Amino acid sequence: MKSLIEKTSDKLVNAFLKNKIIAPIPFKFTKKLKEAQKLRILCESKIKHPVIGFKAAGTGIPLIKKFKEKEPFYASIYKKNFLKNGKSVKINKATLGIELEVCYKIRKSFFSSKGSITFKNISKYISHMAPCIEVVGYRQRKKGITSFGDLCSDFGANVKFFVGSAKKYKKINIGNLKTNISNKKINQSVNGNTNTVYINPLNSLKFVLNKVKKDKINLNKDFWVFTGSSVGVVPINGKGHYIGKIDKLGTVKAIIR
Repeated sequence: MKSLIEKTSDKLVNAFLKNKIIAPIPFKFTKKLKEAQKLRILCESKIKHPVIGFKAAGTGIPLIKKFKEKEPFYASIYKKNFLKNGKSVKINKATLGIELEVCYKIRKSFFSSKGSITFKNISKYISHMAPCIEVVGYRQRKKGITSFGDLCSDFGANVKFFVGSAKKYKKINIGNLKTNISNKKINQSVNGNTNTVYINPLNSLKFVLNKVKKDKINLNKDFWVFTGSSVGVVPINGKGHYIGKIDKLGTVKAIIR
């Protein structure tokens, strides 16, 4: 007979692959991040779609303190959820909102690197950087966020990523750039700053890369790292075009339908 974690992972994986909404999973898998991580890893092991990178989540310091966690967490991102700039996504009642982030393209050579990733050596592994929009939500009939486990256990709550034009990486003051996401049609506009992303998006990137190393993951190809929201989780108040702008990085667009 299958264990509860096996049954739960099968339901989540099926929902992920078929874009379905299921009943909320048992609280024991969401209450603590450690248990949520186990479920996430089990679910990811059952997905055969190509992984194109990883997302950092829970990168806001106030949120880390609120949920009494020590650090953010990460999750794999699949090619099926990776869309080009300006594409569209259909949302549902389990959608939590929309985010604006800095993302980095990381060289394959990272996987053969020795030792920890530090601020001194991180630059040699970055090839490009870009603005990106993430639509976040559950595959379950539930709303709100009561713990990091809620998000982590459900594929990191990733629905879709939209990536703007990538620029060749160069050192800029990435830890203090103004950001904005807006939908002019419904007069919604939210300002943010990259300094809310684990103090600095590069800090978030370093965190993810060291976790990937620790977990002995090797994609054997270039990959993306999405560093976390610069605007929090913005409610999607209406359909249409959401445009994200990050100073010095450019713009990115997602169509919500």
